[in-house]
Amino acid sequence: MKDLQSIADSLGLTPLCGDLGKEVTGCYAGDLLSWVMSHAQYGDVWVTIMSNINVVAVASLTECACVIMAEGVMPDSEVLKVAKEKDITLFSDPRSTYELCCLVGKQLSENE
Repeated sequence: MKDLQSIADSLGLTPLCGDLGKEVTGCYAGDLLSWVMSHAQYGDVWVTIMSNINVVAVASLTECACVIMAEGVMPDSEVLKVAKEKDITLFSDPRSTYELCCLVGKQLSENE
């Protein structure tokens, strides 16, 4: 397993809020929130283009390590406020969902 700080540093992610000390166990990509809620797992890096308040709720329910908002998507101030209150770690990055998932997967496989 890797910690979020090492993955964020290695990939040059832009942190928006949250705890970078969380352990990362996997990666999940998805934009249909109900689907993510039933498939993402504890410790996953969740990559999405969604940025609404429901992303924070789903991240909290699934106990994802973080949410990376791909393609330069940025949350509004209310989403950031609630993410901070719920200790949800958010990043934004200009790369595509596919590219980010490949990079996270590479980082995780280096530990094996």
